[in-house]
Amino acid sequence: MDVVDSPPPIPRRRPDSHKGHYGHLLVLAGSLRMGGAAILTTRAALRSGPGLVTLGVPRAIHPLVVSAVPSAMTLPLPCTRDASFSSEAIQPVLDFADRISAVALGPGITTGDETVTFATRIAQRACRPLVLDADGINCVAKVSRTLRGCRDPRILTPHPGEASRLLGRPTSAIQADRPAAAEELALKFGAVVVLKGHHTLVTDGRRIYTNRTGNPGMATGGMGDVLTGIIGGLLAQGIDAFDAAVLGVAVHALAGDLAAAELSELAVTAEEVLGRLGEAWRRLSEPPRDPSP
Repeated sequence: MDVVDSPPPIPRRRPDSHKGHYGHLLVLAGSLRMGGAAILTTRAALRSGPGLVTLGVPRAIHPLVVSAVPSAMTLPLPCTRDASFSSEAIQPVLDFADRISAVALGPGITTGDETVTFATRIAQRACRPLVLDADGINCVAKVSRTLRGCRDPRILTPHPGEASRLLGRPTSAIQADRPAAAEELALKFGAVVVLKGHHTLVTDGRRIYTNRTGNPGMATGGMGDVLTGIIGGLLAQGIDAFDAAVLGVAVHALAGDLAAAELSELAVTAEEVLGRLGEAWRRLSEPPRDPSP
């Protein structure tokens, strides 16, 4: 595979631009016990440049999350008695997809039978670029569905445990040769793969990027939700899927390092990383310094 050494440049915004120039992301996330996942994903997306973000959540938790994302629109959807997405939500989402630019699916959605049906159908049929994370990945793994043949790009963001479920082998085998596992996932699912962990990898089966930043303080709940929101926000702007994944990983890790430098690794939370995305974007936007005296 070709080695990619650095993230792509951040696209410049036109002085005369408006929100319609920067896309519309649909976030599908959350359930009764994991409403925070929906909030974190949406807030991260809003800080990553899309013109519009809509948060789609199970109807039962809509009143709990709507005030937490005032810059986003919301879409309450049919749900099960456990307040997870039901199969009745499939068609409303597919209809809504005609109005958007990209989808972020999976954080905190759970893996009940109806939600598995919902997630796999959306992952396969939504005619928009899509990033699939967390329980979205677990839903696909439960039914061993490939995403090959989807018209639009797919990005999978598994941690090693989720990668083991997708490939049907122990986590130790994934960790023993992470580049090979990431490449196999990319080829099997026809997707860009972000294999999270120490030195996160991004590959589409032809190119591979290894992230060298980030820190152990980021090993805490909600961190993947923030990454999903960032990547989704970039996809919505029309950025190539591989580039969106690489750039998302880079800015996420930099924000984590900024949080750790200020607070210590022990005090890093997903909210603290989210709060430092602005500074991380600013630093990545700066031209490289001239090393000459």
